[in-house]
Amino acid sequence: MFIDEVNIFVRAGKGGDGVVSFRREKFVPKGGPDGGDGGDGGDVIFKASRHISDLSFFNRKKKFFAPDGKNGMTKKMKGKDGQDLVLEIPLGSQIFDQDGKIIIDLIKDSQVFKAASGGQGGWGNCHFATSIKQAPMWSKEGLGGEEKRLRLELKTIADVGIIGLPNAGKSTLLSVLSNAKPKIADYPFTTLFPNLGAIKEKDRTIILADIPGLIEGAHKGKGLGDRFLKHIERTKILVHLIDALSEDVVSDYKVIRAELSNFSEKLTEKKEIVVLNKIDAVDKKEIEGKVKKLTKIKAKPLAISAVANKNIKILLSKISSQL
Repeated sequence: MFIDEVNIFVRAGKGGDGVVSFRREKFVPKGGPDGGDGGDGGDVIFKASRHISDLSFFNRKKKFFAPDGKNGMTKKMKGKDGQDLVLEIPLGSQIFDQDGKIIIDLIKDSQVFKAASGGQGGWGNCHFATSIKQAPMWSKEGLGGEEKRLRLELKTIADVGIIGLPNAGKSTLLSVLSNAKPKIADYPFTTLFPNLGAIKEKDRTIILADIPGLIEGAHKGKGLGDRFLKHIERTKILVHLIDALSEDVVSDYKVIRAELSNFSEKLTEKKEIVVLNKIDAVDKKEIEGKVKKLTKIKAKPLAISAVANKNIKILLSKISSQL
């Protein structure tokens, strides 16, 4: 199950307590205070990783606690610090506080963020000796670690988003363009979560995301809804795939554009490459007519066949040039 949103609770470690202790040495009947400090509590740290695809780990476990610091010891020895708790999350994850305010957006591999600080260790009684109080019988307790309720939300990082109605051939195109192996079948909603693929081109890598098919009314929760559209908010280009077998390609185009607009106007402002797919299954004259109809609404398409690998190099070249 693909999880891209989750609420969790984190608590950093408590600082260890300082101790009350006195030197006990032969021939030194009144040794001074030598109580050591407590160790600091561990921090809770998030680390972005490109090797993790979603937030399902955090759906199984909701509460996370960093270890406490150890108490101080005799001979002014400090207690051991609590180990930091490092939680790996997918690249592109955003962290929100309990009020819904974004705290950080982790968009770089291995980027780290300290979400909760461990408590400071308490002082041992050796810190409290004075000329008047030479044998203090008190020490300081360690401080508690920070506690926070957080929301984690994943927004896929990709250069290109492939969008369209169900069965337009998005997953097939992704598999042809890249190294991805998404599930492909001839029934609606084969893709139930975003799939990523990569294209190696000269000195760079182009990341593509195949978004589950939208239907009219997706913004109202119909079909799979529009919850996956957030995964193309970071993209630079949208490849809008239209099924050449459709009776009304113009209507298909407008349905998707309307759903983009209802989700976020920013999506409609992105560069768009309109692609008429499955031309291997339609006669040439019919294809020309559908291309003409789309061109009239300023959506001149590139005609391709992902299955037959027809005009794929032209599409790849167009993607590359627009990036």
